[in-house]
Amino acid sequence: MITVQDAHRMIRESVGELPLEYQPLSRLQGRVLGEDVVAPFPLPRFTNAAMDGFALRRSDIEGASQDTPVRLQVVSEVAAGAMPGVPVLQGSCAQIMTGAPLPDGADTVVAFEQTSGFGSREVSIFSAPKRGTNIRYAGEEVACSSVLLRQGTPVASAEIAVLATLGIEGVLAGGVPRVALVTVGDELRMPGEALEGAAIYNSNRFMLQALCRAWGIEPTLLLHAPDDRAALRGVLAEALAGCDMLVTAGGISTGEYDYVQELLGETGVAARFWRVAQKPGKPLYFGTTGDNRPVFALPGNPVSAMTCFHEYVVPALCLQQGRAVPEKIEALLAEPFPADKKRYRFLPGTIWQENGRLYCRVSRKVESHMITSLAGADGIIESGPAPDALAAGSAVTCSLFPWSGVRRSAGLV
Repeated sequence: MITVQDAHRMIRESVGELPLEYQPLSRLQGRVLGEDVVAPFPLPRFTNAAMDGFALRRSDIEGASQDTPVRLQVVSEVAAGAMPGVPVLQGSCAQIMTGAPLPDGADTVVAFEQTSGFGSREVSIFSAPKRGTNIRYAGEEVACSSVLLRQGTPVASAEIAVLATLGIEGVLAGGVPRVALVTVGDELRMPGEALEGAAIYNSNRFMLQALCRAWGIEPTLLLHAPDDRAALRGVLAEALAGCDMLVTAGGISTGEYDYVQELLGETGVAARFWRVAQKPGKPLYFGTTGDNRPVFALPGNPVSAMTCFHEYVVPALCLQQGRAVPEKIEALLAEPFPADKKRYRFLPGTIWQENGRLYCRVSRKVESHMITSLAGADGIIESGPAPDALAAGSAVTCSLFPWSGVRRSAGLV
């Protein structure tokens, strides 16, 4: 049995990044940039108007007000997307739309609302704003050839908008792991089916699928195997043939019908560790295939499975994509934490901000078979082995679920 720290170290040493792939804008969502993005031109690309109004020379409207307007000749109209053809000379101006290039000679734009309006060859100006008002200068946002987005940046809608603004059709990006999920057990039934005898519903299948989706991964295979050597061997072989990571749940302990570890070895998976000094989730297995694909075999207990997925599988998924592993935070216990004398302990709980500090409280239901302890939880609260319960007010480490609203207040979004 190894420590939690050694388990993390072995995963880091064993899991590598997937090859970079060229992806068009339409398929970049959720991926990680595999290269720096350099601006091919400045932003804005040309000096333009920030408001609908009139482009003019500031010196022409000195002292303009509601009581003493200045009248100027309108010599041209400049629409967005059009190039100005007539320069603005002394005593003249150009009607201009938002985003339209600034005509030569103009140094200020007076907003439409501060004038007598469009539609005439002369206009009255009722305001004298500072020189440069309502103008977006070329390159004021981004200089040409500057690094705009760094390699390793996760791509969301904002990054896609930036790339599209620069006319970039696609970029190199990290691969998205093909994850196969396998649940194991004769006793499992699908929701909607009738329960007979000692059968129970298969919650792990849907929980693990939802966890993958919460981290931006759509599982490519969802399989189930009974507690039968031949059937399980076939399911594992099928899953391994079509994935970059295999995650199983169930059949990994020391029971008479727990065949997963043995059969993974028969299919060519080399075990890196089995059993971690933690509670829950002691019978956690991690191995790698001959071509270095990670394999996790999680306990069948749903609370244990979710804890192990969050603590170990999520970092491995991040490593494969070339993205940063989620940071953990520190919070103060609002109530005592029931530490274990020998094992590292993980418990679901609520985490909140109060008076500028983060606080946490473990679930009222602390036994690993109590799946309802996960409902409403913000994340996992953890503690190393300790002879006694940790007192209220103690600082502890917490990891947040991706759907937790606390992520924003903790600065992790």
